[in-house]
Amino acid sequence: MLEVLVLHGPNLNLLGQREPEVYGSLTLEGINRLLDSEARSLKVKVSSFQSNHEGALVDAIHQARGRYVGLLINAGAYTHTSVAIRDAIAAVAIPTVEVHLSNIYRRESFRHHSYIAPVAVGQISGFGAESYRLGLHALVSALGD
Repeated sequence: MLEVLVLHGPNLNLLGQREPEVYGSLTLEGINRLLDSEARSLKVKVSSFQSNHEGALVDAIHQARGRYVGLLINAGAYTHTSVAIRDAIAAVAIPTVEVHLSNIYRRESFRHHSYIAPVAVGQISGFGAESYRLGLHALVSALGD
């Protein structure tokens, strides 16, 4: 069975409470349940990890090497600032799909740049929690190619 790691970046532990007009009302636990259910239908297994710390996310990416065949990541604000996360993804060479709850291109200009996008298979943003589900489907499809 294919195994995929789902990484949630900073402040995503506050989903459901934090700016629901931007990020929706579904909690992180709700998103993880949605992904678990969708993964079963796709015949894959997902493991999820959330951290507010850049180094912990880098460590998780390194540890994914040889264990997971794909990575689904919402790096949150680190999308726009972290060369370290970008370099970790490039170093492990695990197919990666970047997701965002909000449409980062309709927001503040500093959110329009992603360090992750150039090393990802693709990016899905703007569909709320559905971005994760769509991202998982896209990742599984890319893994099948």
